Amino acid sequence: MRWLTNLRLAGDDPARAEAGWRWRVGVDDGGRIARVRPTPPGSRAGGEDWDGDWLSPGGVDLQINGGMGLAFPELSFDDLPRLEALLELLWSDGVDAICPTLVTCAPEALRRALAVLAEARRRHRPGRCRLLGAHLEGPFLAPERRGAHPAQHLQAPSRAALEGLIAGFTGGPDADVALVTLAPELEGADAVIAALRAAGVVVCLGHSGADAVQARRAFALGVGMLTHSFNAMAGLHHRAPGPVGEALLQGEVALGLIADGVHVDPTMAVLLQRLAPRQVVIVSDALAPYGLADGRHRWDERVLLVEDGSCRLEDGTLAGVTLPLLEGVRRLAGWGGLVPASIAAATLAPRRLLGERQPLEQLLLGRPLADTLRWSTATDGHLNWRRPAAVAGGSAAMAGGSEAVPQAPAP
Repeated sequence: MRWLTNLRLAGDDPARAEAGWRWRVGVDDGGRIARVRPTPPGSRAGGEDWDGDWLSPGGVDLQINGGMGLAFPELSFDDLPRLEALLELLWSDGVDAICPTLVTCAPEALRRALAVLAEARRRHRPGRCRLLGAHLEGPFLAPERRGAHPAQHLQAPSRAALEGLIAGFTGGPDADVALVTLAPELEGADAVIAALRAAGVVVCLGHSGADAVQARRAFALGVGMLTHSFNAMAGLHHRAPGPVGEALLQGEVALGLIADGVHVDPTMAVLLQRLAPRQVVIVSDALAPYGLADGRHRWDERVLLVEDGSCRLEDGTLAGVTLPLLEGVRRLAGWGGLVPASIAAATLAPRRLLGERQPLEQLLLGRPLADTLRWSTATDGHLNWRRPAAVAGGSAAMAGGSEAVPQAPAP
């Protein structure tokens, strides 16, 4: 048994972490985690000293629209080789699994994409990011809050419309559809929410004109997440708390956050995290140019302008990013200093939303050490990650890049 000592778990009980508890992890001869044991403050144990670094599972991205030139709503079976290459890129970027996001599109395109994703899921192999159920972002969105979603494919919510989209596909985290984003204030949305919840699908409020009262009602019906909090919805105002304020008050609703510093100002991102550190779920919202250079790229019939990781339509509409998921962790941790909460927001919190209930130490058991992430703070104060070496004395390249982290004004 190989022992790792003096490490921290990203997502550990805050009180225990604050008190100085560390962890000791035993790795068996096959490179799998076999023991995870807490060690009280001041205790010393033999083994490989991690010097207080954090251990976590890999990232789970609940909102990613494509990459390497592929837009998920445009998938065909001819795209399978490039899709598999994208899944390998995501794995190298520290992401264990994704909910491939299908933005508003024609029903026949959506159904074809779901079929292609199902085939890719069957072809999974080690060294590739795993495909979870898709995230349908639309088409039941408020027209005035549609953002970059094409208006011609929006639909009024109804059981019949839902059936036309996903009939024959299954719901749930490891099935065909895992999440659906809709505007719950629209007429007919209640029936759609009920049908999706019955099928095991997480329903998200997004691209919505809902006020706080309408959001409260949606949460009571089972809506469990805000899609990209603050974006395409009412903001947090002292006389109009909106969906964000109501979600904070509820305490259990996940708060999806694009932590690039553009979609949400760093100060507001840090404020959200300080108010609800366990509710924040970092998403990338990466688009098809993820993995490609900045410049002009095609998105359906439109042009995307990519600069410094941000994607905009030609009219200036903010459409998404090309930054990796874990870059959002690094930025949020750099802005607010809440390192373990930032790591957990992209690794543990999305798993919790999808139904994982095991304590983190149990979740790690049996997992190959080389499939986890080791996080450390560099001498310049920036957070970095790497895949730990599977065997003693091995090496794994440090990841996370050296891109400058936008600084927030003092909260």
